[in-house]
Amino acid sequence: MGISYLKVGLGAVVIIAAAGYGIIRSGYVAQYVDQSQNHVVEHASYPISADAQALHDKLRIADLHNDVLLWGRNISQESSIGHSDLPRFKKGNVGVQIFTSVTKSPRGQNYKKNSAEAFDNITLLGWLQSWPSSALNKLSERALLQAQRLYDLEQKHPDEITVVHNREQLEAVLTARAQGSKIIAGVLGTEGGHALDGDIKNVDRLYEGGLRLMGLQHFFDNKLGGSLHGQSKAGLTDFGKDVVRLMEKKEMIVDVAHSSPAVVEDVLAMATRPIVVSHTGVRGICDTPRNLTDDQVRKISAKGGLIGIGFWDAAACDISPKGVAASIDYAVSIAGIDHVVLGSDFDGSVTTAFDTSEYAVLTQELLKKGFTEKQIAAVMGENIIRFLLENLPQGQSEEETLASSN
Repeated sequence: MGISYLKVGLGAVVIIAAAGYGIIRSGYVAQYVDQSQNHVVEHASYPISADAQALHDKLRIADLHNDVLLWGRNISQESSIGHSDLPRFKKGNVGVQIFTSVTKSPRGQNYKKNSAEAFDNITLLGWLQSWPSSALNKLSERALLQAQRLYDLEQKHPDEITVVHNREQLEAVLTARAQGSKIIAGVLGTEGGHALDGDIKNVDRLYEGGLRLMGLQHFFDNKLGGSLHGQSKAGLTDFGKDVVRLMEKKEMIVDVAHSSPAVVEDVLAMATRPIVVSHTGVRGICDTPRNLTDDQVRKISAKGGLIGIGFWDAAACDISPKGVAASIDYAVSIAGIDHVVLGSDFDGSVTTAFDTSEYAVLTQELLKKGFTEKQIAAVMGENIIRFLLENLPQGQSEEETLASSN
């Protein structure tokens, strides 16, 4: 998630509140916040060559990070708001998408230093969306509430999206797509281990709710350790180490996208499975506090991990399709072609130059940079698909996943 969401501030909500409590809780303000935070730069349609389009249509597109479940938007219908919905996924040929929940976001959010005690903007957004009191009071409930939105979408549109929890379910979706289906595989995750509410038992609870990926930190330090944007810059705590061990035992994917350098080092030192950085950039081409150093990229990729390249300014600096392709190219030069993937951060309070319906323009820019078709396929989806097939749990019965049975 980017930082623009915090620029709305409480003042705007207080002003709108003068219009009356009922209007606020009716969803208009929540929609306004969504629309004001998730932008696509206005542009003419990107001209796509016949060769680029033909290649793109053959690809299996996969993205490692999308926050659309936070906003409560009806994503079954195409919208002019934000970056993502089912129709736009289809237009972009997206086959696999990791959907993450966002459970806490400090007021005044920035990339350098945030307090865990700052006012939480997600509480306010939840109030505007009329979340139940359980979700307003517990971060774990917020993660499950956002996960349930994907299950609800699956129930209403079973031919268009399915939530996958294991390798066999993912293989089934991939087989269906190979036979002509446009169904999308959705994998659930959450952004920050504070969603555990400080209780390791909630690892099991989130797993049973369908989550298969968890970021250890977000924009502030938590009980697991220091954030890249927190105050302490500390490494993993004993609790954090216990959580990582349990996640590995359950074959959950560990994401260090917002973790401090010390946490990243600690995780790499103890991990027995590859990790991911779901949405980031690389400082060698975009020198911002948000991004990884070349050395971090090398260490993560050397252990089989994935580097998800983001599409917003702090990740790519140049957010044009050409600029994002340049970031991907640079990351590949450091990590190798098998370890660089898409990490869009679509609908994560960011501004981008294209949305999910326009992925073909990125395929075209990679072609222009001299990537082979095999290399483009790897970055645009095959690396994520391979990683999930190797690292998701083995099959289990649907009934074992609580959220899917609700």
